[in-house]
Amino acid sequence: MNALVDIPAEFLQCLEDQRAHFEANRYPDAAQRVSDLKALVRLVADNREALIEAVNKDYGCRSRFETTFAEIAVTLDGLQATIKQVKKWMKPQKRHVDPMQLPLARARLIPQPIGVVGVVVPWNFPIAMVFHPLTCIFAAGNSAMIKMSENSNHLAMLLKDLAPRYFPAGKLAFFEDGGGRGPAFTSLRFDHIFFTGSPATGKAVMASAARNLTPVTLELGGKSPAVVAPDFPIEKAAQRILWAKTFNAGQICTNVDYLFLPEREVGAFAKAAKAFCAKHYPNINNGDYTAVIDQRSYDRLSAALDDAKAKGATLVNLIEGQNPDAGKRIMAPTLVLNPTDDMELMQREIFGPILPIKTYRTREEVASYINDRPRPLAFYAYTNERSLADWYIYNTLSGGVTINDSLLHVSVHSLPFGGIGNSGMGHYHGYEGFLTFSKLRPVLYQGPIRAINMMLPPYGAKVEKMLNLMIRMKS
Repeated sequence: MNALVDIPAEFLQCLEDQRAHFEANRYPDAAQRVSDLKALVRLVADNREALIEAVNKDYGCRSRFETTFAEIAVTLDGLQATIKQVKKWMKPQKRHVDPMQLPLARARLIPQPIGVVGVVVPWNFPIAMVFHPLTCIFAAGNSAMIKMSENSNHLAMLLKDLAPRYFPAGKLAFFEDGGGRGPAFTSLRFDHIFFTGSPATGKAVMASAARNLTPVTLELGGKSPAVVAPDFPIEKAAQRILWAKTFNAGQICTNVDYLFLPEREVGAFAKAAKAFCAKHYPNINNGDYTAVIDQRSYDRLSAALDDAKAKGATLVNLIEGQNPDAGKRIMAPTLVLNPTDDMELMQREIFGPILPIKTYRTREEVASYINDRPRPLAFYAYTNERSLADWYIYNTLSGGVTINDSLLHVSVHSLPFGGIGNSGMGHYHGYEGFLTFSKLRPVLYQGPIRAINMMLPPYGAKVEKMLNLMIRMKS
């Protein structure tokens, strides 16, 4: 396998079992794929409470609503949407036949399963990030081995226990993390690796996969910007942006990482942001607000705030008068005014309830700042002017876009999800996810008569005349 990494025997045995399972059923029909997808529905629906509780234990405090909405409900919705479409997606596609294959040849593109897919799951939405790629993987007819995050151990152990009740190990298997198992997992000779995590780890995964020439889909992060145009109501913008920034305590790869505001609107935005938090989080310790995942992350975010303050930023606590429970890693949502590029908050993805605010005068200034930095996973523009929204879309580049809101393009199952450059490569969700985990196999069915017979050697004037005619027709 890989002489550089010590690979656990259970990984090797499982991969062997999954290869055998795939070889025994290389092209599951539509009925089998629908059956597999429905089994995923049952796994999630039957064990809803246990899944929610496992994630809560892993976080220490995870909003029950956020887990139910963003992980259970959205997952089931995506599965049901795929069940309705998978038979159509499987159909061979007709393709144009060139003149030299006429008159009776046919060309088709046939989606075929690729084999065994290795999935590396992050901790921030661990249920969704198991079942969203699995939906595409099973729709395409593959098997899957899934490695959970070290911060999702309760969920990992639950899924290891549940999966055999719904699938044979040759179809689906789960593994917990710990003890350097990540590099060993991505060193396996999978047919495809699907990884969600940081750009730094994504580089390591890609390097590991390269040793086996294993294709990868990388869903990474980065600093996703938002801009509020002068025409957009500032109170509405604050409500929608703060909803995103406080959801899961900001621990979302597509969250607003920094915000551009017109210079005159900063005070009004801060006032509206405080009003939003006072209304929706009157008691930040009551369980509606999610904890930071672990102490290391909490300490990193706290240090980044201290660094920003020391370098001249103004910090605006959005829940004044409340005392977040630091022992449970509850962190106050905070605005950071006048951030500079040398601050830690502007150097890396924040992944927490902190929002730096920059001011601007022209749209060109905003686009130039964004384009001078690594490609973000998402971009958000708040404007009621369609021409301005289009200008931002065509003068910046990101993984995805939502206009006049944040995050929500990710929940549209018919839209592919994926980054570009530093924020990732490849897509999943919907039809594009089906294609990611399929081999689009080109097939030519030659007819009993072929036109190329008229151009066989020995080549003479007649053949040359025909060739010149073909070139003139295409010139």
